[in-house]
Amino acid sequence: MNAPRKKIAVVTGAGSGIGRSVALALAGAGWSVAVAGRRTEPLQETARAAGEDADVLPVRADVSDPQEVAALFETVRARHGRLDLLFNNAGTFGPAGVALEDISYEAWRQVVDVNLTGSFLCAQAAFRVMKEQDPQGGRIINNGSISAHVPRPNSVAYTATKHAMTGLTKSLSLDGRPYRIACGQIDIGNAATEMTERMQTGILQANGQLAVEPVMDAADVARTVLHMAELPLEANVQFATVMATAMPYIGRG
Repeated sequence: MNAPRKKIAVVTGAGSGIGRSVALALAGAGWSVAVAGRRTEPLQETARAAGEDADVLPVRADVSDPQEVAALFETVRARHGRLDLLFNNAGTFGPAGVALEDISYEAWRQVVDVNLTGSFLCAQAAFRVMKEQDPQGGRIINNGSISAHVPRPNSVAYTATKHAMTGLTKSLSLDGRPYRIACGQIDIGNAATEMTERMQTGILQANGQLAVEPVMDAADVARTVLHMAELPLEANVQFATVMATAMPYIGRG
């Protein structure tokens, strides 16, 4: 009896935080994982954390650069021959605490280029591989955010791109149907990462006050992504929200 084929994943923004946690969860479940990001050393740390028996390949890539994205997915296809999962995770919040009228064009473009254009480029590259491979199909999971639903103060660039991520998810779901390409989105609230450190010391609320917000372990997010990833392609978690239970989301504003 033949052993089950190893599934192949690409995780972007995998050098830290949620991306690293998801890469480790996938590797621990027996997946081969290509971990991508702009800095090589953190990617290598992710690979080491997975252990010697894990198949984790660090690939330096800036998701906002079309040529680097193309090279990332060609590397994966050359090594494994196919792709089963893209976790579209790379993202940036942009300058924190800057009022809307003071955001520079360059800062706006950086957030849009990474969060939205980068997610599109990676999804497009993954879509091409999944459409052409045999057996056909695969899954794309986009990292949305609570900010895909409601904004925080002074977060216009991040919030706009995360709302756009929902549209990207829906379009990928529709366009992928004929090719067995499923797409879902996980909206994450207050996972304990570098991006959320300030929430544990006090962050601006809609009423103008500062408040400490609870956080959750990023491993809790990773377990949810793993569940979404391991569903058969006939089933899909279209949207999931995973958040620190007591964070101010329900009832915000």
